Amino acid sequence: MDMWEPYVSLVRAMLPEADTKITFDRFHIVSHMNDAVDLVRRRENRALRAEGDERLVGTKPMWLYAAENMPDRYATDFASLRRGTLKTARAWAIKEMLRELWDQPTRADGERWYKRWHSWATHSRLEPVKKVAAMIRRHLDGVLAYFTHRITNSASEALNSTIQMIKKRAFGFRNFANFRAAILFRCGGLQLHP
Repeated sequence: MDMWEPYVSLVRAMLPEADTKITFDRFHIVSHMNDAVDLVRRRENRALRAEGDERLVGTKPMWLYAAENMPDRYATDFASLRRGTLKTARAWAIKEMLRELWDQPTRADGERWYKRWHSWATHSRLEPVKKVAAMIRRHLDGVLAYFTHRITNSASEALNSTIQMIKKRAFGFRNFANFRAAILFRCGGLQLHP
């Protein structure tokens, strides 16, 4: 689940022993890091442009990709930007290292790995990155609960995305029954072939 405090409070109120069951999702954590990388990029771009340096202009999409998903059209430019001394490149590298947390085989390995990552993030001198590191530290038990439960909410996120797409394509529904029917038709797994 997301680390937004109202969600956490609701789950704690409704679920017995919630603190042992809450697992903060990789998607949301990495999303916070992507936001931090983009904030570092925007600040650095503003400072560089004031000096006449246009290196970071138009590079936002590059920094939001994971290393393995980087499109070929960005590969050359991105490689040269990463080799430099840009703060944005450092923030991106910290984000990429964070993604490796969920690849650790055990909780103990995850904790050791997290401590190294947290040290790097908090000593990075990048305030947005330090802020995300502090947020993760506050919610560390829920982050590391992944190693106990090995679950994510990616299926529910995908379902929510599909529902939002249905809503957007319809430009609204006259009533809830029609909206519900559209959701069930699209997401219900119906086999309509004769």
